[in-house]
Amino acid sequence: MGGIAAGLAVSGLVGMAPRPVAAAEAQVQLRCDGALVETRGTAQLKRATSRLSFSIGLEADGSDADGALAALQQRLATVRAALRRLEVQDLRVSSPSSWTRPAERDRPASVQANLELSGQLGPERLQALIRTVGTLPGVRLAPVSTQADPRGDAAARRQLLRKAFADARSQALELAAVAGFSQVMPLELRLDGQERPMPLRALAAAAPEGFNPDELPLPTDRVGMGVSFCAMASAQPDRSPGRLSP
Repeated sequence: MGGIAAGLAVSGLVGMAPRPVAAAEAQVQLRCDGALVETRGTAQLKRATSRLSFSIGLEADGSDADGALAALQQRLATVRAALRRLEVQDLRVSSPSSWTRPAERDRPASVQANLELSGQLGPERLQALIRTVGTLPGVRLAPVSTQADPRGDAAARRQLLRKAFADARSQALELAAVAGFSQVMPLELRLDGQERPMPLRALAAAAPEGFNPDELPLPTDRVGMGVSFCAMASAQPDRSPGRLSP
């Protein structure tokens, strides 16, 4: 009876926090005396919001570069003070840039200077960020992003991997049953990666009820896993090996 040889290769999860990894992947040759079944499992996990990440564009105009940069510096001092009162963490300020705005029919030429700020703050301070910082002169708020507590990343990763593999195995069992097989054995695992899409649109739109952080999309981890299984029967039938795929 012929057989199919396949390699066992488990890749690291793309997008998670960097961790030390082995210099080379382990390769183990396994034999399949049945049919090769290939499936793809997916999993996602919504997590509690721990922090909000924000970014701000700040700009100012002047008749020349010196005037524009001086005005930008004054506005930056005001914004910095407001952010400190909100107990913003990991505040980052980019270097300024400037460009000349050409003259128009009803407006003389001018120079515009701008820079970007970013940081993190508690979800309960979202309203204050929008109403106190977002209304300052020259400020442009970008959509905020929700973040989960990084201390839970390892547990979340394990849970995602288990769910994705269980999904792939369930599909493999269903597909193998069509061909008369009752058991599947994993041969190869391929991880697609992870992503966390968490934008909040129309951030600066006014609302009488206020801006509620509980209405933001929760931090969501996702992973996809391609798995190759060997489909077998409890009592091995006398059949040539094949390949099954959804």
